Amino acid sequence: MSQGRSTPARVLMLGIDAADPALLRAWATDGTLPNVARLLRTGLSGDTQSVEGFFVGSTWPSLYTGVNPARHGLHYLTQLKPGTYETYQPAREAFVKHPPFWSLLSRAGKRVAIIDVPLTKLDPSINGLQIVDWGGHDAVFGYQAWPPDLDVKLPPGGPDGHLCDAYRTGAAEYERFVEHLIHRVESRAELTRNLLRRGDWDLFIQVFSESHCAGHQCWHLHDVLLPTHDAAVAAVTGDPIRRVYQAIDSAIGRILEEAGDGLVLLISAHGMSHWFGACFLLPRILIRLGITVPNPPPPSSVERPYAWRTVARRIWRRLPASLKTRLAPLRQRLSGERLDPLAVKPLGVDAAKSLCFAVQNGLATGGIRLNLKGREPHGLVAPGAEADALCERIVASLLAIVDQKTGQPIVARVRRTADLYQGEHLGDLPDLLVDWNDRTPVGSAHVNGGAAASVTIQSPEIGVMEGTNDFSRTGEHRIGGIFIAAGPGIRPGTMNRTISNLDLAPTIARVLGVELPGVDGRPILELESAVLP
Repeated sequence: MSQGRSTPARVLMLGIDAADPALLRAWATDGTLPNVARLLRTGLSGDTQSVEGFFVGSTWPSLYTGVNPARHGLHYLTQLKPGTYETYQPAREAFVKHPPFWSLLSRAGKRVAIIDVPLTKLDPSINGLQIVDWGGHDAVFGYQAWPPDLDVKLPPGGPDGHLCDAYRTGAAEYERFVEHLIHRVESRAELTRNLLRRGDWDLFIQVFSESHCAGHQCWHLHDVLLPTHDAAVAAVTGDPIRRVYQAIDSAIGRILEEAGDGLVLLISAHGMSHWFGACFLLPRILIRLGITVPNPPPPSSVERPYAWRTVARRIWRRLPASLKTRLAPLRQRLSGERLDPLAVKPLGVDAAKSLCFAVQNGLATGGIRLNLKGREPHGLVAPGAEADALCERIVASLLAIVDQKTGQPIVARVRRTADLYQGEHLGDLPDLLVDWNDRTPVGSAHVNGGAAASVTIQSPEIGVMEGTNDFSRTGEHRIGGIFIAAGPGIRPGTMNRTISNLDLAPTIARVLGVELPGVDGRPILELESAVLP
């Protein structure tokens, strides 16, 4: 151990993944979260913003690389394979095409510990230790550790294992889920404390993913004003979001007991609120507009062996939402389906014959890919004026669609990705980003009898279209987050500007005496005054 060190970590960064910043502040004020309150009182805090258009799938990769999605190439965990009309999982290949800032710190001789940072790949060259997917929300790699003989206990088992997304049909299932998350938080705190005690870390990062899981699955039990709110279940579980946040706050307090006098950073890189939008309708909207071509029906010789599946799907779509809720677990077992939003799914349309087509980009912002000549295998749209005209048409058509129930536009705005970002991997991203209007909450067919799960939209071009959200989530991401910095040299207060997530990597590196070359983020000047042991 280096001589003169008075703390286990010079920089300790703790993440509360996808926690709502407004709730963190409110519950810190009313005494629910005393340790967050203490950091707010003694530290410098401010709002953060994730990457526009890609804050569902690209928040953490953009944060830990310090570059925008057009430079690191990851916008979602299922993407269109360049040069094809096929989808694939980037995690199975290069994944993020820019190094994390801790790898650069490691090469500069800094000793780092990286614990369960979401969507990170194991780096066997790291100077220190790394743990991947110990208990993450999106465990795309499975548990891995470096060095391989690292003695780490896996998180406690439970009814759902690591799978946050699942059909839950009653108070007992939700209560088991919440207790499992809380137990995992407690185990995570002990893991972090034990590894911190090894000391001599220049940088130590650990992220609580349990807030992410609770937000997606339990928002309808937190927000009593939602049409999806299930008072009967909430009478048993209480507010799961509050309970999980309290567990994390208590864990933070125990971890801070080990932290010494280094710089402490607490962040929520993006937020959470009610589920919204109609991303599940986007492919059908583009077909109705005549710019996406549906797949032809299969030949009868192929269709016949699978006719029962076709009939079953048609019957399922016509069932009342309340009956879908009760039958969902049985349907999942019989069909062998795995409730996995990250599963690789085909585009589901004849992309080669389409002017454009929808691609997966998360549920808060839809993605549309142009079938460009010279980029796609069978491109139909010429870059330049022809592509510009098609984009203008798509924007106008989407903005004209309204929710039949409220009369409000279903789409808040549509933007071209190239107007937001530039980089060598721009071609890996969708060309258009569809931000859904979040003023009208949308439910799930599997929650509280399917309340508010069906959406009916209309416009002069598409006529009337109806669809039902069959996914299990009732909470969805928001772009805003929060950071708190506390420690010697940091003046307490609140910043009067919003910080980009891209600024955190170069800031931490500079505090540790390393400059990150070629990043898009800029060091936060107010944190350069930190005095490190």
